[in-house]
Amino acid sequence: MIKRKLVAALLLINFAANAQDLNKQDVKNEVMRILDSINKAKLPDTKSGVSGEEHWYDRISLRGYAQIRYNGLFSTNDKVSCEQCDKSWGTTSTDPDAKSNNGLFIRRARLVFSGQVHPNVFFYFQPDFASSPSTGIQNFVQIRDLYFDLSFDKKKEYRVRVGQSKIPYGFENMQSSSQRLALDRNDAMNSAILNERDLGLFFYWAPAEIRERFAMLVKDGYKGSGDFGVFAFGVYNGQIANKLDGNRDLNVVARVTYPFVIGSQIIEPGIQAYTGKWAFTGEISPGVKVDDPQYVKDQRVGATFVLYPRPFGIQTEYNVGRGPRYNTLTNTVDETDLNGGYVLLNYKLDIKKQHIYPFAKFQYYDGGKKYEKDARSYVVRDYEIGIEWQPFKAFEFTAEYVIADRTFEDSALPVNRQQGNLLRLQAQFNF
Repeated sequence: MIKRKLVAALLLINFAANAQDLNKQDVKNEVMRILDSINKAKLPDTKSGVSGEEHWYDRISLRGYAQIRYNGLFSTNDKVSCEQCDKSWGTTSTDPDAKSNNGLFIRRARLVFSGQVHPNVFFYFQPDFASSPSTGIQNFVQIRDLYFDLSFDKKKEYRVRVGQSKIPYGFENMQSSSQRLALDRNDAMNSAILNERDLGLFFYWAPAEIRERFAMLVKDGYKGSGDFGVFAFGVYNGQIANKLDGNRDLNVVARVTYPFVIGSQIIEPGIQAYTGKWAFTGEISPGVKVDDPQYVKDQRVGATFVLYPRPFGIQTEYNVGRGPRYNTLTNTVDETDLNGGYVLLNYKLDIKKQHIYPFAKFQYYDGGKKYEKDARSYVVRDYEIGIEWQPFKAFEFTAEYVIADRTFEDSALPVNRQQGNLLRLQAQFNF
């Protein structure tokens, strides 16, 4: 039918070009009428003239952020490093004259695909294009999150999350790196779960009103942790993300938190705990002994208190537990006690549409890191003073001065206390 109308239009134009006695305006009007009828024939008959059909891609949103860092300013000791935090900071080389290659570094480059693909199913997929494997080659693509939330009610207050996602342990662990003030998470809480993620099954509950409050604390610039429920309970492999389980012992985790409104202030106390067995899968050096390396006790309990910056804020956490740790005297990995935490003070200054956050942080940790070489032994006492400037939503700049005192020891470096200072810079782009 459309083809016939097109042919008719062409014939009409041809006739008009050759006809001497036909008004040109009449020809133009007739052509416009025919083209208009063709357009209407292509679309369903709706009041707006636009298709009312919903497509799958209409339910999917895309956002992301990227962080570019430089850790080479005013460094007094290149052997101060943090493998867990930032691979461009310092060096772990055993060479006595080793120097760090503190050049520009892409710390994170992430895209987030998410959407409510069904009234009861929400999905979330986040790849990172700046992962750094142990080979030292940069910018590998790796899945950070891939999970589905299955809700059981219209308000979505009750959810079950299936897939690879953050483990509900610790406020700063839950807080997105795009929201966090300090450039890196604290050693004490973050040493529980490398990259904060694992494959598991989790139940979350929060009233609809509190879910909206969680969202507001992020959206309005109060550096919230996101919506991980008022109550959370779940099981996970216990072997960190993107890695096969090393034993058949699932870890169990639980968390309770609540953001209270008190006058003009919002406070959020919380408590969390997990228990399980850690399995070594290549982290132990030859000659280092471990009793039952596939079933090493891994247990922690932690407390959280947050006063959101309205305008002055406090964020503090502390945890205790038991886990594997390298023993420099016996060249063994033993099950030992661990403890540590941090205090972060911050201020939110709004100048028209700009946001400025001066902050100061102290952290302490005395324990092992099970996922590093020989369950590396740590004693950390770090001070951080910094400022984040957000002139507009698409860009943030952070400068942070670090005064570090870090002891980290394994079979290759059995005596290794490093102290030093440096200025760290980060540019973050949000889109």
